[in-house]
Order: sequence, then structure tokens, then C-alpha cells
Amino acid sequence: MTIIHRVLATPAALELIERLRREYGDLLFHQSGGCCDGSAPMCYPRGEFLIGDGDVRLGEIGGAPFYIGAAQFDYWKHTQLIIDVVRGQGGMFSLDNGTGLRFLTRSRLFSDAEAANLPPAAPTAGPAQRGL
Repeated sequence: MTIIHRVLATPAALELIERLRREYGDLLFHQSGGCCDGSAPMCYPRGEFLIGDGDVRLGEIGGAPFYIGAAQFDYWKHTQLIIDVVRGQGGMFSLDNGTGLRFLTRSRLFSDAEAANLPPAAPTAGPAQRGL
């Protein structure tokens, strides 16, 4: 059976993740809910962004845990997030800021068969799952 991932990264995104990891150490992603930086995927040094009890861990990209707020997850639960990189200015607080590149979220709807085989996603439970 094929494993269905809720979040994936393109080769370009994986390259930038590795570049940022070499500079900053372990990383963590959080899908923004649309405030200051729109709906950009934000990249932080692991341990410098507090994951809330209501955040949902979608998986990992490039070895970095990827979270989304529960309200956002409710809207996007039927889609696979595909993290890509394009030229531009990164989010104000995201580590991609100043690199000349920025992370971008693309998405696609899961097929009915994929949706039936998705692993469960649940709110985080504590510091062990928060990447702290």
C-alpha cells in the first residue's frame, strides 16, 4: 500500500531546507493562518516557535516537523500541501527571509481512495510533539 502524506516538499524546497539547516540547526515549519504573512509556510529554528495544543502535526519535510493551526487544518484537511520555493521575499519572521527565495504552499485535493487511507491527524499533545 502506498503511504499517503499530508505534506510534501519539492526538490527545490528540500534544497532550501538543507541550506537553512546548515545555518540554523534543526528546523520547524508552521503553516501561517493568514495574518502578517498571508498563508505562507513559516520556517523557524526548532524550539524558537511555540507550538500550541491546538496545532496539528501534518508530518515532516526534509526532516523538519510541519504543523498547521487546527482552524486552518479544518479547511485544508482534504488537501495535500506541497511546499515549494519561488523567487521573492520570505515571511517577515521566517528563516527564508533574506535568501532571495521564499517557501510557497501549493495544494491538491486528495482522491477518494487517498482520503480513505490517510493517517489520522490530531492536535499536538505536549512538548515531546512540539519539537522542543
